[in-house]
Amino acid sequence: MGQDDSALQEFIHGRRDHLFRSAFLLCGDRDEADDLVQTALLKVILAWRRLERIDSVEAFARRTLVNVFIASRRRMWRREQPHGELPEHAAPTVDMEAALAVQAALARLPVKQRAVLVLRFWEDLSVEATADVLGMRPGTVRSHASRGIAALRAYVPRGIGLLEREEA
Repeated sequence: MGQDDSALQEFIHGRRDHLFRSAFLLCGDRDEADDLVQTALLKVILAWRRLERIDSVEAFARRTLVNVFIASRRRMWRREQPHGELPEHAAPTVDMEAALAVQAALARLPVKQRAVLVLRFWEDLSVEATADVLGMRPGTVRSHASRGIAALRAYVPRGIGLLEREEA
């Protein structure tokens, strides 16, 4: 195994969990998020030698993940919806009511608005970086973010407090 292959493995092992969390916020389903990450990482692997000339492999992987997500929503058919019991998890360390409310609200947003919100506020990208990832103008990103936040405020029940404006 060459140095190139070990760098690729290091990148995949180091970024897979972060990409998974972003994918989960985009689609709201663990299995679909795993599929999105696998597809995005496959594209990164196939382009790895070419990526040495790119400034940020991280940005390429993030953009690929978002593009795979958007493409999955354009399909005429949807994947089968799995049903069954959820696996048991350790006690949550976050406010599950708030997390579920935000997740449900994100699922109601249009695909590109959701992508903008995840990149801007979960990935903590600037307006310009988000515009670059999505191939939009910065003004379009600001517009999607503003409309998305307004929609989230309307969808998230009062009392959750995550998206309520602070009164000065």
